[in-house]
Amino acid sequence: MKKALKALAGRAVFAAGMHRHLLGDRGIIVAFHRVNDQTAGDALTVSCRSFARFCAFFKRHYEVLPLGEMVARIERGESIGGSLAITFDDGYLDNYTVAAPILRHHALPATFFITSQFIGTQTVPCWDADVTPPPRWMSWDQVRALAAQGFTIGGHTRSHANLGEVAGDTARKEIRGGREEIEAELGTAIDLFAYPFGRPDALAEDNRDLVREAGFRCCVSCHGGTVTSRTDPFRLYRVPINDWFADPHQFGLETALSRT
Repeated sequence: MKKALKALAGRAVFAAGMHRHLLGDRGIIVAFHRVNDQTAGDALTVSCRSFARFCAFFKRHYEVLPLGEMVARIERGESIGGSLAITFDDGYLDNYTVAAPILRHHALPATFFITSQFIGTQTVPCWDADVTPPPRWMSWDQVRALAAQGFTIGGHTRSHANLGEVAGDTARKEIRGGREEIEAELGTAIDLFAYPFGRPDALAEDNRDLVREAGFRCCVSCHGGTVTSRTDPFRLYRVPINDWFADPHQFGLETALSRT
């Protein structure tokens, strides 16, 4: 079904309130990276207008929870049906300058998973090598400001290491070291983790154990579909939001019909 038809079908489903029935006990964790109009349309960026539309859609149709609360409900075996958590990866500057004000306007919580050694630097990761000018990272003062505004900060390793490739002490330093660096800057504990790259092959099972060993309460991917109260918190799927979704109603229909 073409995107436009899915969006139309989604509008009908949501107008009738059928999405709650279709979701059942399932909740959704969405993942964003960048929000701006300069690189909008690439695989990691949504435009400011699109992000605002998604936020309004989330608020209207879901119980939007902090990710930590969704994890707590899963830990207690409570239903997360119809809930949604908003997350961001890496620590891009526009998360602070663009996304956070829109989230505050809609009174929506969000979790920002940051790569600790990117913050406050001019680092250009390989996936941004062809982006001109290269996107910038937040400063630690800005990360602290997000936390002060009530947003949650989570770990995303020290250097965005591929945890499907590194192992042993190297992996442990990336996972635990990233947490320690963030906690030292914020002066408070963090306990949520998203592994870099987010693909099924980007996290070795031994490294999933290291995430738990480092004191995190969850480990989220950046692929898959929905989650339920029976999902292992260290195997949480996320739905990445990018230009694949032409309309929030297309997203809503596809996630409501997802069986994963």
